[in-house]
Amino acid sequence: MQQTATNDFSQGSVGRNIIRMAIPMTLAQFINVLYNIVDRFYIGRIPGASTTALTGVGVCFPIITLLSAFSGLFGSGGAPLCSIARGRKDYERASQIMGVSFFLLTATAVTLTAILQIFEAPILHAFGASEATYPYASDYMRIYSAGTIFMMMGLGMNPFINCQGFGRIGMMTIAIGAVLNIALDPVFIFTLGMGVQGAALATIISQAVSAVWVLRFLTGKKTILKLERKYVHFHSGLAKEICGLGLTGFIVDFTNSAVQLACNKMLGIFGGDLYIGIMTVVNSVRTVVSLPAQGITSGGQPVLGYNFGARRYDRVKAGIRFQTMVCVGYTALAWLAVVLFPHFWIQMFNSEPELLEHGTAALKLYFFGFVMMAFQFAGQTTFVALGKAKQAVFFSLFRKIVIVVPLTLVLPYVHGLGVNGVFLAEPISNFVGGLTCYLTMYFTVYRKLSADP
Repeated sequence: MQQTATNDFSQGSVGRNIIRMAIPMTLAQFINVLYNIVDRFYIGRIPGASTTALTGVGVCFPIITLLSAFSGLFGSGGAPLCSIARGRKDYERASQIMGVSFFLLTATAVTLTAILQIFEAPILHAFGASEATYPYASDYMRIYSAGTIFMMMGLGMNPFINCQGFGRIGMMTIAIGAVLNIALDPVFIFTLGMGVQGAALATIISQAVSAVWVLRFLTGKKTILKLERKYVHFHSGLAKEICGLGLTGFIVDFTNSAVQLACNKMLGIFGGDLYIGIMTVVNSVRTVVSLPAQGITSGGQPVLGYNFGARRYDRVKAGIRFQTMVCVGYTALAWLAVVLFPHFWIQMFNSEPELLEHGTAALKLYFFGFVMMAFQFAGQTTFVALGKAKQAVFFSLFRKIVIVVPLTLVLPYVHGLGVNGVFLAEPISNFVGGLTCYLTMYFTVYRKLSADP
């Protein structure tokens, strides 16, 4: 095995190792969200139909989140296991995990594409498309879903590059596709007059390029663990382990989709298409603002997992402390930036006066208590990195399904809160879910790391 000593996270400063991984991974995540963020940026400026088109495409985002959930189920589920196996020098098992994950991604992508193509209309209406917004949602989703295999392959296999310590290569995977998407979007949307169809086409072309890049690296000579045909098959035991740990990321995305669906339904009742459009913008802002915190915890995941596999528990605890402090500091600054300059964030995606007027109050309310998300990020990542699948799954479900969805459905009816009740559900969940997750991690994992797992 070549490069067995490469990217040994048991050596050097833990914080430096995390930052070394986090910087390219943060950039990669930022570039990754540009696929959809750039689409929203341009769609929100289509002459004569910007808000309606943006709202229509916003209806598709819970569905796209579901597709990403399946990528995370196999990619984010397999990569930590791969990292732990690599820390134990068990390269055969690590390669098997990667091969089985690839098989699961491919089979699932084909199945989901068929479902979305056949049942597109009822799915879009179920997710909140109105008579006015359905044509835009349909134009976008029909093309986007045809490229599901590219999206899932790029997102699902990229963690296997990062878990080997090749953060810069992982960043380049996403960067190539995103830059291409940025270049193609205005050409297809405006120059060729394709509108939202052009945005979707530009996206899947870009994702296809990213997918090819990922597979070429993982089958090439520079990778530590190579994706080989003999490992690409179904293995029930490994599939169970991968899905067990990946269920955390899957539930995070799945519950995000459930929350978006609940929000669309309630906002449609109490505020109409305008407020569904506002929520599309608010979610876009949250996606951008959350990236550095997610990058830090993503960078910490392979470092924590490797040291846990190597039984370097002092370094695992140091990594947990480091990522917690950085996330708390960052989320506090991010919250101030959103509260002090709300117009700046909203105008990134839409500048129509009505949306700007009503969206400002909604944005401030939604981001209240954002700093508490730091504890959710740090606690959740620790569970995943150390292979604590049950705890990670529980807290994914707890914050979204137990807290956010019920509050979203109930608060609008309390004391006439209406649409404000929908936006208030998120900060409440940040306080309750974030603290509960982190305190549980501290008492059940952190304080016991001096003993054998």
